[in-house]
Amino acid sequence: MDADKIELVKAQIEPFLRQSEVYIRRIEDFVRQIPPNQIYIAVGAVLFTTFLLLIIRAFKHTISNTIVLTGLSGGGKTVLFYQLRDGSSHQGTVTSMEPNEGLFVLNSETSKKGKIKAVHLVDVPGHSRLRPKLDEYLPRAAGIVFVVDAVEFLPNCRAVSEYLYDILTKASVVKSKIPLLILCNKVDKVTAHTKEFIRKQLEKEIDKLRTSRKAVSDADISNEFTLGVTGEAFSFSQCVNKVTVAEASGLTGEILPLEQFIRERVKP
Repeated sequence: MDADKIELVKAQIEPFLRQSEVYIRRIEDFVRQIPPNQIYIAVGAVLFTTFLLLIIRAFKHTISNTIVLTGLSGGGKTVLFYQLRDGSSHQGTVTSMEPNEGLFVLNSETSKKGKIKAVHLVDVPGHSRLRPKLDEYLPRAAGIVFVVDAVEFLPNCRAVSEYLYDILTKASVVKSKIPLLILCNKVDKVTAHTKEFIRKQLEKEIDKLRTSRKAVSDADISNEFTLGVTGEAFSFSQCVNKVTVAEASGLTGEILPLEQFIRERVKP
């Protein structure tokens, strides 16, 4: 019985096999009529198109959605992190000793319709012993937010300038031209300094730093690049990467300039 079934299947398939052989012969005849040069061109075009598509696909995957928050301890980075994530300041008393990291749609965009790209936000602690962790995130950062305490700026001006100088001269930042936002936080306080004042003071202090550090540049292995133009007073406009200054208040939720900076770097 099984043998009869097999013969029946063979009989049903045989016409299709014959037809397939006819089609194959026709294709072979058609290919023989095409000049070899045209075949090579066609194959080359297919290979080039495939290669181009692979490059485009790889490029899309390498576009970063990482934004790094950094700055001295006590500047309010973690409060800003929570404001961006869920619209809460967490009472403004948050202190972090480990990086806060999250992938989310900005809280201000949760009510928007349509697909919105999530932001990978990293809050790196400002303690000097923990700053090396920053190097883990900078190579894949789309933008850096350097948070400055606008209230306690003057007593910390030197330390803020040194940390900012170190970031601006890092190879990963210079080579990739990573945009940096100097965010003057806590401007809701009466005693807060303006962004213009903070910018000018930072430029003056960094100008002093680059002069003193230039003398030991041969022995400086941490900073591979120098800042500014020789013979001119330093300004942030001289940086290879774009540096902007803005104001915000993490405690009151006035963070629009921060959100705009993020969305300029991580397109929705």
